[in-house]
Amino acid sequence: MPRPTPAPPRISVVVLTRDRAGQLVGTLARLTSLPEQPPVFVADNASCDDTVKLVDMLFPQVRVVQCCADLGAAARNRAVACVRTDYVAFCDDDSWWEAGSLARAVKLLDGAPQVAVLSARVIDGTSGITDPACARMAASPLTVPGWPEPALAGYLAGACVFRTAVFRAVGGYEPRLVIGGEEALVALDVLSAGHAIGYCRELTVRRTAPVVRDDGAVRANDCERAADHGPRRDDDVALRRRLLARNAAWVAWLRLPWLEVCRTTFGALAMFAREHALWRDGRKMIGGLGWALANRHRVSAQVLAMRAEVRAAERRLARGGLRADRDAQHAKHTVAEPRSHDH
Repeated sequence: MPRPTPAPPRISVVVLTRDRAGQLVGTLARLTSLPEQPPVFVADNASCDDTVKLVDMLFPQVRVVQCCADLGAAARNRAVACVRTDYVAFCDDDSWWEAGSLARAVKLLDGAPQVAVLSARVIDGTSGITDPACARMAASPLTVPGWPEPALAGYLAGACVFRTAVFRAVGGYEPRLVIGGEEALVALDVLSAGHAIGYCRELTVRRTAPVVRDDGAVRANDCERAADHGPRRDDDVALRRRLLARNAAWVAWLRLPWLEVCRTTFGALAMFAREHALWRDGRKMIGGLGWALANRHRVSAQVLAMRAEVRAAERRLARGGLRADRDAQHAKHTVAEPRSHDH
């Protein structure tokens, strides 16, 4: 009796990498062992190490999409152009999807046509600690009819699932932003197109990078990573801060009201000055003004209101965390007074 023909895959995985062959091999070993058996694409940002050779040798079923230059997050666009499934999941070379998460994503998106993007829970692969960004997503006050979890005004670029058609329709990632908050522009365009972004704690991405406190230092999520995907040296941390500030200003120039344009622009210039990079980085940022204005499309009042609600909730969550920290510190350092005794 002939075997039934297996159903075609519904979801693919795109992995972003550059010059991290050893890390990538471990990630691909996990992804190619998933029960869902998704097609896997490596978006390679012009690696100079043995990335392509190793992948071809060890994982012939994985397709490497090579970029001839470092495109940052926009390398994902090249890989998505090769995807032939309804949905596409993203992760980085130091992270992987847990077994069952991709199948669950397909089922959830099939049942929620209004949702175009799912942002997953991210946990440390060793300790199991949840990324602080997930607490912020879980605290979002936004809702979508028929979606049981919070709706979002953003997502984690290295731990999300997209409807492939929507990703292509909004144009993917803007090459000029390289790496650092690059998902903010995509999120605004997804919402402007009338789609929803949903948080989904049922979907899990594990990372080998440590999850750290979200107290203004470097976070563990992908939008804080250096453009070269290298180790977190001090100069990389400073570079990430400046890229995030510049990109926040550019996103404001492209989509947000003029008050936000002023706030982010002056904020970026102040950061460049503090880090003794005002002339170099300020000149590069201002150099994008003509491009930004030519492509400016301010988002609707509805999208701005959603964004404002989320930001207010994040501020409340941050204040609550600071109070808890202060209470814990106070309890730690308080010395109990001796009891009084009657004699």
